Amino acid sequence: MTSDSRVGPPLFGSERETLRAFLDYHRATLAMKCEGLGDDELRQRSMPPSTLSLLGLVRHMAEVERAWFRRVFQDNDAPMVWSDTVDFQAAYDADASTRREAFTAWEAEVENSRRIEREASSLDQAGHQPRWGEDVSLRMVMVHVLLEYARHNGHADFLHEGIDGTVGA
Repeated sequence: MTSDSRVGPPLFGSERETLRAFLDYHRATLAMKCEGLGDDELRQRSMPPSTLSLLGLVRHMAEVERAWFRRVFQDNDAPMVWSDTVDFQAAYDADASTRREAFTAWEAEVENSRRIEREASSLDQAGHQPRWGEDVSLRMVMVHVLLEYARHNGHADFLHEGIDGTVGA
């Protein structure tokens, strides 16, 4: 892994600034855990029969960003990136994927999510979660996505350890 260039969240800040900073910190953490690795290393699975790989995590988080920001606040019918149905597991199968393909999709979804958050009038802005058939707040979406990153970054530690024998930050 290369040097740590992540920007930590503020010690004091508004709720929105803090949520935004923690989310960006965890996004940067996932990218950092993939730095310097080639396609084959990024596709390396944890252990059979699992399809979990670092590249699969990047693809999955593109789906998470899309499902929770784009589908909730922009287009409830937006299709998934790697699934014709709402199947988050499909993204984990990165056997035919490349770093470029996965990171291009993930970075596009992250930028769209950031734009949606910036343009929202408040954390109380409501969007419709089509899978639940219920409205949810931007605050809830940001916390949910933050928790998804935190959980999956923990998985990424073990995946990275299996590639180079070290545990990441």
